[in-house]
Amino acid sequence: MRYLLELSFNGANYHGWQIQPNSVSIQETIERCLSTILNEKINIVGAGRTDSGVHASYFCAHFDYDQIIKDKSNFIYKSNSFLPKDISINKIYDVKSDFHSRFDALSRTYQYRLNTFKNPFLSNNSYYLRKDINFYKMNLAALKLYNYKDFKSFSKSNTDVYTFDCNITDAKWSFREDHWIFEISANRFLRNMVRAIVGTLIEIGEGKHEISHMDTVIKSKDREVAGYSVPAQGLCLTNIVYPKNSLFDE
Repeated sequence: MRYLLELSFNGANYHGWQIQPNSVSIQETIERCLSTILNEKINIVGAGRTDSGVHASYFCAHFDYDQIIKDKSNFIYKSNSFLPKDISINKIYDVKSDFHSRFDALSRTYQYRLNTFKNPFLSNNSYYLRKDINFYKMNLAALKLYNYKDFKSFSKSNTDVYTFDCNITDAKWSFREDHWIFEISANRFLRNMVRAIVGTLIEIGEGKHEISHMDTVIKSKDREVAGYSVPAQGLCLTNIVYPKNSLFDE
């Protein structure tokens, strides 16, 4: 049987999702939990590889287990009792045997939080930037992203991807309550892509570059031309969309 988990986690205390030598990862922590509860070695496959310090209010991972998990509520209760307070399993589904949490995803959505006034309640999940920033100009620059597919300029240089093409379907800044949020959706993301895009937009918003600089950055296909990578604590994965027929039993 193959199962899909819906998770959420605060990534502050972890070296990203993927298992790393000599570092605590979210994947390792959950695998240890499930292996203990189900009494056999469990390997889980995540929907992506969040970097160190990045959060997820919605994340998915699948695993295989020979037996039927009948009481899913009890499974969730036991799992969350075993897991640390900064990781939560929210739901579990039966899925088709060929379902893949990473490759079957149609789109993903990230949010990046930015506050321009000091707020102690946002210190762990937002980037505090005490500067005068033109968000209207940043939104105009963000519109440029819709015109391109190749985003090599925003990718880490040492990566094993076969293509830098991404289909961005949403990218905009909005003000919510007392801070700004940059929300971006795409069929896939490159490593460090969102943080590099946000850093580039901030430099445009600060007046260091004109809006057309976004075109220059993307066409260059050079990470050195793009802006800096903003801190990880402001980034959160908020949604993953799968085909409707992927899930067939909760």
